[in-house]
Amino acid sequence: MSLFSPPRYQAPFKPMRRDDITPFMKVFTASEGIIKGVLFGCRMCGNCILQETAFICPMTCPKGLRNGLCGGATPEACEVDASRPCTWHKIYERAEKMGRTEKLLEINAPIDGERVGRETWLDVVHVWKETEESPKFVEFFSNRKKFDEDWERVFYNVRQPEWWQGDSEYHAPAYEAPVSLLEANLRTGEFTCTAEIAPPLSAATGSICEKSGYLCDWVPAANFTDNASASARMGSLASSKICLDSGLEPVMQLQARDRSRVVIESDAMGAAGLGIRNILCLTGDHHRFGPGPVTKPDQFDMDAVQMLWLLRRMRDDGKYIDGRNIKYRPEFFLGAAASPFGAYPKYEALRAEKKVNAGAQFIQTQPIFDYDGFLIWLEELDKRNLLDKVYILAGMIPLKSARAAHFMADEVPGVKIPDKIVKRMDAAGDKDGQAEEGVAIALEMIEKLKNTPGLNGIHFMAVHWEIIVPRLMEESGLPKPGITSLDAIPA
Repeated sequence: MSLFSPPRYQAPFKPMRRDDITPFMKVFTASEGIIKGVLFGCRMCGNCILQETAFICPMTCPKGLRNGLCGGATPEACEVDASRPCTWHKIYERAEKMGRTEKLLEINAPIDGERVGRETWLDVVHVWKETEESPKFVEFFSNRKKFDEDWERVFYNVRQPEWWQGDSEYHAPAYEAPVSLLEANLRTGEFTCTAEIAPPLSAATGSICEKSGYLCDWVPAANFTDNASASARMGSLASSKICLDSGLEPVMQLQARDRSRVVIESDAMGAAGLGIRNILCLTGDHHRFGPGPVTKPDQFDMDAVQMLWLLRRMRDDGKYIDGRNIKYRPEFFLGAAASPFGAYPKYEALRAEKKVNAGAQFIQTQPIFDYDGFLIWLEELDKRNLLDKVYILAGMIPLKSARAAHFMADEVPGVKIPDKIVKRMDAAGDKDGQAEEGVAIALEMIEKLKNTPGLNGIHFMAVHWEIIVPRLMEESGLPKPGITSLDAIPA
């Protein structure tokens, strides 16, 4: 148990190699680990960011997230282990009390395997000595503003390695013409809808071809989940390519849970080579949500924010994370997910801003059943001046049964379904009656959403009921895509 952080979920890191560690350094590092373990629950990650996280160690998070909340975070408990608090909620709460919430916008690097298990105090001393205009302690009293600026400079250099250099600024795309049909349609300002196709459980491709066939006239692009709920299906990359060949543009979801940074770069580059332009960057559900036997629950190598930063720089700067140049840069339209009902709206908005700053150009949300609650989240985004920087597509799940309503209300993190909707589904009668009631509920919500300022579209997640999407769009009067070919866009 630590004094300032929640308890560690996993043991401290050990050095990758020890042949260059002297006896003195072994003793010094062990002493540092003990002291920081007692104070902060330190895992000796080798890149301490306590200055940015209100002196609560983010590595006590079961996912090891270094840039904010996950989609299933709640104020009550961690989604992975309900017996413990959410580390990032504690960080946000303390940062707010300290007046340091804006510090949480800085995009922190993934850990460096060469640094794990090693000391950091001597590294701070070294950077302090090497940094021009390092803090002078006398200026703490005589010129506090300069001292604070110099202090921040030193610790920025400590936590932001040369290969990362994260910041808290907005980075607009470094290209002009839209790279995908989805981006082109959103740029028109017309209300734009996307859909989701569940990848098959087998190697059969017929369902993808069939569903893309009846969606292609209604949406400019369709998402493919990437082993959602830590449950294996046909991969998002393969599914997206099959969809593309069938005549519908895909949105390839790319989750970090099962991938190292090398595989993330490789899969994204492969997608670009295959003509897949839309990528939705996700942290991913924790392993515990998958069917048993569950894989070893290691902490994630990267999170969604880091993935956005990584892919944006590959596209705009032509650089891999290791510094190698990319001769033919990939073309990406980058997206992110948002959970309006997970944490407090002001925290979720801060998390959204971090994703937008990192490179998110569009956001698809968790399903919306509570319109008033959704508006609160949207207003928080507006307070942070985000609505002119990112396209927002509200999530929509048409309920097919009362059982599905209860499951999402009780079991799915980040989803809020008002009791009155669950009761309507319960009272709807038989299977067909429940499906029709679900359609009625969806149409009522669509009518509200399509007239909402700041909202750019709807993302339909019909969960094996994709055939209902054309009906919902037709009956609600939602527009079909105005641009059906990038060749038709004037130069």
